[in-house]
Amino acid sequence: MRAIIYAQHGTSSVLELVAREPAAPGPEEVRVRVAVSGVNPTDWKARAGGKPLEFAEVVPNQDGAGVVDAVGSDVSDLKVGERVWIFLAAHQRPTGTAQEFTVVPASRAVRLPDGVPFDVAASLGVPAMTAHRALTVHEFGPSRLAAGALDGRVVLVHGGAGAVGHAAIQLAVWAGATVVATVSSDEKAALARSAGAHHVVQYPDADLSAKIIAIAPSGVEHIVEVAPAQNASLDVDVLANHGSIAYYANNNGEDFTVPIVASFAKNARWQGLLLYTVGPDALVAAAEDITAALEAGALPVGTEAGLPLTWFPLEETASAHDAVESGVTGKVLIRVAEDLI
Repeated sequence: MRAIIYAQHGTSSVLELVAREPAAPGPEEVRVRVAVSGVNPTDWKARAGGKPLEFAEVVPNQDGAGVVDAVGSDVSDLKVGERVWIFLAAHQRPTGTAQEFTVVPASRAVRLPDGVPFDVAASLGVPAMTAHRALTVHEFGPSRLAAGALDGRVVLVHGGAGAVGHAAIQLAVWAGATVVATVSSDEKAALARSAGAHHVVQYPDADLSAKIIAIAPSGVEHIVEVAPAQNASLDVDVLANHGSIAYYANNNGEDFTVPIVASFAKNARWQGLLLYTVGPDALVAAAEDITAALEAGALPVGTEAGLPLTWFPLEETASAHDAVESGVTGKVLIRVAEDLI
């Protein structure tokens, strides 16, 4: 089979196309023939380094989609031939999705509802599960998402044209929330609206807080935050009493400060989240709820749905990583098996 590997940290030039024998699944594992591999910022960051390389070689990319090709012992809920979406394929393992066959724990391969295409499936994983967690950490719930779960609530999504922002808009709308999204350009505003945001505001704008409060006079219950260093004061300004601010990235700064009195006066919940350390219960809940949203048709992709797709062939995985690192708008996907797409 063809596989992309790296044996040392560095720029995308360390990625190499090689031939390898497909591995056999062990107990509680499945082997998936990969149709599409999804690329996230954490994929190029893991390749670039910061921590010692744990394995002799690593196949990158956490997310993807394909068809179950073989099952190991003790696997009862997945069968050969079933279509699946994959998350955290390379977490604490060397077997990501940038290869023709990947072996993953069966718990990280989720049965794909009929009719859902592989481009949608490969765009889930890290972005959608991060968005799910961000929307389910409020002090008064809900801890799970479903149609109507966020009825009557206002959700503010910063960076509404990003992959996590896009998923957060779609999941929140599906769950019944009124969604306000922030973006940095007219082009991105159009994407956030296409994703389903009810209100879109642009930054930079000295009146941004006032505009959000005009939309939500009683405050915003949930904030999905990509740049706390930039937005912390604004977030407290617009937050409802007992509101949650779930932050998952460090855009525009490594540190942030908050107005103390205003923050505790509103009983603000500042909730950091990282999918890789969030724990198995949260991952199971996210996988189940996202699959329910897929069944409802709530998570389309493509420019018309607010998430432009940029495609690369497997042999150009280095260019795919570079595109994500450069901040391309939308989702970067890799065609691994043309005949399955």
